[in-house]
Amino acid sequence: MARLPGGMEHLAQAQDLLKKAKTVEELRTAQAVALPLLFNLSIEQTAQIIGRSVGATCTLRTNFCREQAGEARPKRSKRELRNRAKASLEQEAKILDEALTEAATGGVVIVPPLKPVIEAKLGKPLALSTIYAMLARHGWRKVAPDKIHPKSDPDAQEDWKKNCRGAWQKKEPDLP
Repeated sequence: MARLPGGMEHLAQAQDLLKKAKTVEELRTAQAVALPLLFNLSIEQTAQIIGRSVGATCTLRTNFCREQAGEARPKRSKRELRNRAKASLEQEAKILDEALTEAATGGVVIVPPLKPVIEAKLGKPLALSTIYAMLARHGWRKVAPDKIHPKSDPDAQEDWKKNCRGAWQKKEPDLP
C-alpha cells in the first residue's frame, strides 16, 4: 500500500494559491499539494493530472511545503536572478551615466579606458566582457567602425578590389 500524502498543515495555503495563481507553475504547485490531500490521489495520478513527471511533482510538493514552513526562501523573479552581479541594474545605470557624460553628447565610447573608471566607482575588479555586457544591457551599442591600421594604404586597397562590373553582370543562359 502506498504512503499517505503529507502536508495537511499546508492545505489551506495551497487552496488559497489555487484561487490566486497567476502563472501555470503556481497553479501546478498548488494542485500538486492539494489534489492528493483532497481526493486521496497517488503521486503518479497527481503527476498525470498536472502534466509533470512523478519526480517533478514530488519536488513541487516538497518545495511548497518548505516555503510555507519557512525552511526555504520563496522563488525570486527573473529580474532578481542576476547571478554574481557586481551591482544592481539601477546602480549600473547611475555609474554609466556618470562615466559616459561626453559619450552621451555624441562622443565615442572606448571600453579599455572606461574600465578603471567603472572599477573605481564599483570598488570591485571587472573583466572587459563584463563592461561590454553592462553597456549592452543599458542600450549602448557599437556605432563607430574599428580603427584603421596606420600602415594601410586606402588607394592600394581600392586598386586591389575587383571592380570589373562586366564580369559580374548576369548573363542569359545559352539555350540550344
